[in-house]
Amino acid sequence: MKRLIIAITGASGAIYGIRALELLKPRDDIEVHLVISPSGVRTIASETDYSIDTVRALADEVHNAKDIGASISSGSFITAGMLIAPCSIKTLSGIANSYDEGLVVRAADVCLKERRRLVLMLRETPLHVGHIDLLAKATASGAIIMPPVPAFYHRPATVLDIVDQSVGRALDLFYISIGETKRWTGEKHGADVAKIELAGKKSLNIP
Repeated sequence: MKRLIIAITGASGAIYGIRALELLKPRDDIEVHLVISPSGVRTIASETDYSIDTVRALADEVHNAKDIGASISSGSFITAGMLIAPCSIKTLSGIANSYDEGLVVRAADVCLKERRRLVLMLRETPLHVGHIDLLAKATASGAIIMPPVPAFYHRPATVLDIVDQSVGRALDLFYISIGETKRWTGEKHGADVAKIELAGKKSLNIP
């Protein structure tokens, strides 16, 4: 069974982490470990109609953000990596500078030192040079920076369509495919409208 850590921090966009949890909930081949920062709790309450208990119930195991003795704080606890959705600038700063103050940054630091996937769905705009320097440092350490930039080639009809597309692309980076992800297959005969297919597991080429 594959283990995946999901963290929700205080940046706007808590729905990205929540949708990742919802889309993975039916999967019995993936064990999801969840950490929500104190600011993430506030953001969930202010941006969504989800209760914290409802969000926590979507994970297989929930860890206290202050518990640096949790299983996911050790490299000997094998995981496929960590998705931070959304990732705040404060969290990015902690990761870039290896400042392991709480469990979110500690678990992320473990992923980097163990050469596991760490995907940061950074939610901040515009960016100043200090932010860009942090992004460069985190990338140099092995993190993958994936701002949830909307895609429109699949012609989204709802906000949820946009969210799910970004979440699906983030999960692709862990070689986890969800059926909701729509994939570009190229323009057919120079058509102005791209041919789109709904992709399940078979359309994701997993090495």
